[in-house]
Amino acid sequence: MHPALWVSMTGLSAQDYNLSTSSNNLANIDTVGFKKNRVTFEDLFYQVLRQPGAKADETNDLPSGQQQGTGVRIVASQKVFSGGNLQTTTQPLDLAISGHGFFQVQLPDGTSAYTRNGQFQLNADGNMVMASGLPLEPAITIPQEALNITIGEDGTVSVSVSGEVEPRNVGQITLTNFINPTGLEARGGNIFVETVASGDAIEGAPGENGLGLVKQYTLEASNVQAVEELVNLIVAQRSYEMNTRAIKATDDMMEFLIRSS
Repeated sequence: MHPALWVSMTGLSAQDYNLSTSSNNLANIDTVGFKKNRVTFEDLFYQVLRQPGAKADETNDLPSGQQQGTGVRIVASQKVFSGGNLQTTTQPLDLAISGHGFFQVQLPDGTSAYTRNGQFQLNADGNMVMASGLPLEPAITIPQEALNITIGEDGTVSVSVSGEVEPRNVGQITLTNFINPTGLEARGGNIFVETVASGDAIEGAPGENGLGLVKQYTLEASNVQAVEELVNLIVAQRSYEMNTRAIKATDDMMEFLIRSS
């Protein structure tokens, strides 16, 4: 196969993946706490036809040599954990993190997962849970007789109860951070799980040790920028088109050579 066909094929494959990534970003533009993906490309190995610095003759060296590239590939799809816009709501259990950190929830198998989606609700037992039912860790239980709920920026949860003068403290929301958040594994459902690449979870109170603050009556919107993604789609489309033209040009050249032979 002509080398140009192989090179263009790798370009088509890479741009197809790039297009899918941008499409997924746009599809989740309204997903609370969603973090966009960014594709990282790298060039493939080179065929060294003439080694740079090799002897051109007895006294002279080649200044550059001759190296033939063999294409491109996707080497990584990185989550971008920049903050999304904070949107005010009217629900007392809507929480957003202003700064670094994740809410910790418990998976059905008892292990922990992490999320930036603070759209919590109450289950039948009065426990704070995600919309999918995963409970917040440490567990926060709101008593049935609570009249209103107040959650401080430091994560302190208190409720007002009829007949009690002072608010009742019912728990403390903690946040978790990682040395390398981009190393977290995205599981879908707005959750991430720890990996070797992310490092160990570092848990603490909001506002301490570099962790962000908790904002009540607030949700963090997706950090996807529609205009940026649309531009990326156009660039990917044009790159895809140019690679197909390169394949067509190579095919025309091969056809010419066959007819001329």
